[in-house]
Amino acid sequence: MSGNPSAPDSRHHPDLPPFRAERRAVSEAESRRANGPDWDRYADEYQATHGEFLGDAGFVWGPEGLTEAEAGVLGVLTDRDVLEVGSGAGQCSRWVRTRGGRAIGLDLSYRQLQHSRRLDADTGVAVPSVLGTATALPFADATFDVVFSSFGALQFVRDVDVAVAETARVLRPGGRFAFSITHPTRWMFADDPTDAGLVATQSYWDRTPYVEVDDATGEVSYVEHHRTLGDWVSLLAAAGFALTTLVEPEWPEGHERVWGGWSAVRGRLTPGTAILGADLR
Repeated sequence: MSGNPSAPDSRHHPDLPPFRAERRAVSEAESRRANGPDWDRYADEYQATHGEFLGDAGFVWGPEGLTEAEAGVLGVLTDRDVLEVGSGAGQCSRWVRTRGGRAIGLDLSYRQLQHSRRLDADTGVAVPSVLGTATALPFADATFDVVFSSFGALQFVRDVDVAVAETARVLRPGGRFAFSITHPTRWMFADDPTDAGLVATQSYWDRTPYVEVDDATGEVSYVEHHRTLGDWVSLLAAAGFALTTLVEPEWPEGHERVWGGWSAVRGRLTPGTAILGADLR
């Protein structure tokens, strides 16, 4: 999970290369070249910082801590074939497997998949995982009953229409697609968990990607893409999905965890996460 791209976010460890932030167009190839290596660099820090909160075999939809056990967005999982896109260390897929689902993980980061193997050994619950991208899923048509992504690949993909179409291709008729993303309204605000981050500084309708450029090499090192809620509804409908679920988790009382721009200060006033669920017609 990243923070809001209107300002450099706290996903960056101080030891990572310095960068400058820009707002400009990028290609799908640039996005992919940047985000795979970026997550490879960041994976160790991410798992060390957030692993306990996520759980080795836990399913958390976002920084608010809403779990799939509470939300029930995916529906019945027993004896279902399930794909997690942007699976990271496989925590969510591992939880699905403990509920009787046959979950498989896919991620662009090789280092994240190494962490998944580590957790396989630690928990005794193995998640078969592959290195790949959301825009070219390496699976046959109509392979899965459920495809999901918990703050996974979709925000980092330029050609998201291709990614959604790929999801439709690998789902069986009537299959379920669910994903969580940074709530689109968050793009209006700086990535600041304090009161200062409650001031809108840019247009909700500005879809220009947030780009980080490595100061030393001049190469794009991170990209995140913004779509409005209306964009997501249109994308799903165009690929043959019927939207059935939109969850905007409230910040729980007593939950004081700060994660990038997410915090109790902001979470009590405005949603930080959106969870969408849709069925393939």
